[in-house]
Amino acid sequence: MKIRKATKQDASGIAKVHVDSWKTTYKAILPNEFLSSLSYEKRTTLWKNNLDDKTNYIVVSETDDGLITGFGTASKRPTNMVANCGDLTSIYLLEDYHGQGIGKLLMKELFLHFKKLNYETVFVEVLEDNKTRFFYEYYGAKLIQTEQLKFAENIVNELIYEWGNIDEVLKKL
Repeated sequence: MKIRKATKQDASGIAKVHVDSWKTTYKAILPNEFLSSLSYEKRTTLWKNNLDDKTNYIVVSETDDGLITGFGTASKRPTNMVANCGDLTSIYLLEDYHGQGIGKLLMKELFLHFKKLNYETVFVEVLEDNKTRFFYEYYGAKLIQTEQLKFAENIVNELIYEWGNIDEVLKKL
């Protein structure tokens, strides 16, 4: 498995992982009508735009034969007003590739990027019922806030976590 910086040519592969992983990750969390409305075409357009945005740092995991199996993104959310920090905005993997250490490799690449930018703090937002929050907690993320989001008619809790020491996270990764 190779981890590398994403290119614009990866947009459709990232979109496929995005749609497929949301349908498995959020199956019991978000409404079925919302999940079934996700499309590869719309997500490909979204990822072309994301890849054009130079404030995003996007990496992919790729098999030896070129299949994109996951991705991770880092940036600074427009709502983040904290100085000298960034946001881990996503890590998603196709379900068949869970449990192989790929998420850890993607996260390490993102944290190396944060270190290069001399960030002191990193935030991540994750839905409360998404088990990925335990992954983030394992690597030292501390819960600092809970907000409510609305998806269709469902209200879900979004947890906001913070890492205060990038070097400590990198040692554990």
